[in-house]
Amino acid sequence: MSGLLVNIGLIGAGGITHVHIPAWLALGARVTVFSLEGGAEVAAQYGITAVGSLDELLDACDVVDICTPTPTHYRLAERALRAGKHVICEKPIALHPADAAALAELAAFVGKQLHPAHVVRYFPEYALARGAVAAGTIGEPAILRFSRIGEFPTWASWFADEEQSGGIVLDQMIHDLDIARWIAGEVTEVYAVKSVGDGCETAQVVLTHESGALSYVTGVWGAPGTTFATSFSIAGSTGVLKHDSRADASLRFDLGAPVAGTQSMRPDTSLGESPYLSELRDFAAATLGGPAPRVSLADATRAVELAAAANASIASGRSESVVREAVGA
Repeated sequence: MSGLLVNIGLIGAGGITHVHIPAWLALGARVTVFSLEGGAEVAAQYGITAVGSLDELLDACDVVDICTPTPTHYRLAERALRAGKHVICEKPIALHPADAAALAELAAFVGKQLHPAHVVRYFPEYALARGAVAAGTIGEPAILRFSRIGEFPTWASWFADEEQSGGIVLDQMIHDLDIARWIAGEVTEVYAVKSVGDGCETAQVVLTHESGALSYVTGVWGAPGTTFATSFSIAGSTGVLKHDSRADASLRFDLGAPVAGTQSMRPDTSLGESPYLSELRDFAAATLGGPAPRVSLADATRAVELAAAANASIASGRSESVVREAVGA
């Protein structure tokens, strides 16, 4: 960030703020927080400033970081953009595709940046997998499988209300919908099923890519105490990439005969930099005139569209076409 100080106005005091605030402080940013509840406590914990209104926050910052529940994202992002601020927003940027598109139009109209916090693109194992596929390490990707498992988020009632959260697909699985498209390319069709019962929720989404590759994305909100875990398997014409967080944090290559340069590609990501720090550094640099981050506003709007199509498929029992004439890279 070239030693430049960024004034961050962070909205919210929930769990995600406890990774955003330390990252901002590590980057040398000045952080001001506003929240309807818990703002003073968060400010005291981190030695930052709390203000009593959104107007005060907007007056105190250059960049707004939205760390609030999903149903508030659209309204807060719109307010910040109209106030002339760059915006960083936790995923999803909006509940509905039309709202996501409206925010993109507004950001372009006011000439400000809106960065979506799809942090999984910054987890080393996913970034390495994308790079390996792009380099042709496993040939043409054919079958991709992604899973994300955790306990049902009972700590806030809005998660269980699909009208507010979008359910497991929009809240949790949007990460892997985005990653599948990032790795295997644009999507043309979505089919999904979901099961709900005994305080648990599971869903599977099948994405058909323009290339003909298929991605199977599984999400689980399990019983209390369910251990959070992620995994993926990416099978191509000449090999397979595998990752399972329950085994270790590395990326495994199954390529048959050894391929030069691949045997050392198994980093211990548990000792690496926080993906949240990497993500926010990218966003801050972009607002200061630096390069575009690895996740774009077009990516975020497309992810909302894919999640909405999956929910529509669950409701209808049919596949949903998501063909678009042009989608941002």
